[in-house]
Amino acid sequence: MNTGTKQFLYKLIPTRPTFSQDMTEVERRVMQEHAIYWKGLTGRGTAIVFGLVLDPKGPWGVAIVEVADELDARALGTNDPAVKAGLTFEVYPMAHPF
Repeated sequence: MNTGTKQFLYKLIPTRPTFSQDMTEVERRVMQEHAIYWKGLTGRGTAIVFGLVLDPKGPWGVAIVEVADELDARALGTNDPAVKAGLTFEVYPMAHPF
């Protein structure tokens, strides 16, 4: 962890529970852009980890990010190609990450 940064959980919420199984071609391209975006953030150390959560109610995306504040964490979501295409996201601060 860097001094002066905080960690946040980023949750990407698909438009439907079956999204990861029945994406359209357009959605598939958007998700490829989404993966490239998050791989870049991981490479820069902004995202610590990201991936798909296999929730029985429907998969969703998760990332742990390290940024200065919640505004920066939300900006990552706002700039996510998947969010620009209609998916939604939530950001939660982590109290005491190890």
